[in-house]
Amino acid sequence: MEIEKALALSASGLEVQRRRMNIIASNLANVNSTKSVNGAPYRRRDLLIRADRTVSQPFGTLLNRSGLPEPPGVKAVKVVEDHRPPRQMYEPHNPEANADGYVLMPDINTIEEMVNLIGASRAYEANVTAMTITKTMAQRALDIGR
Repeated sequence: MEIEKALALSASGLEVQRRRMNIIASNLANVNSTKSVNGAPYRRRDLLIRADRTVSQPFGTLLNRSGLPEPPGVKAVKVVEDHRPPRQMYEPHNPEANADGYVLMPDINTIEEMVNLIGASRAYEANVTAMTITKTMAQRALDIGR
């Protein structure tokens, strides 16, 4: 594989996981937000990710001749909102409470978000490791010529 393409594959993973961690951090920061810009409770967000075959196009032509599938990069398609209804908490003294004394809160599970954050962090670390190994292989290939 060309060094630039290998680095581009890992870079695409780094960018997607960085964006994913930012969205998870936003979800955790708004776990108690009763009002968002539109006046409704904050809605949990997630990043829609798909394979991106444009990252390794030249290498893909070589693989097609060998019969192996082309290794895709990844691409963030869009940020999607969760459609789970908000939680209702009984807090009659809260200024945000409705006539029945219930406050609408975002339906965000902090444990789920932390697990997602750990997964995104591990994927980020894996891409950093892949980049480091690619750079080491390139350096060792240059050392052979000495």
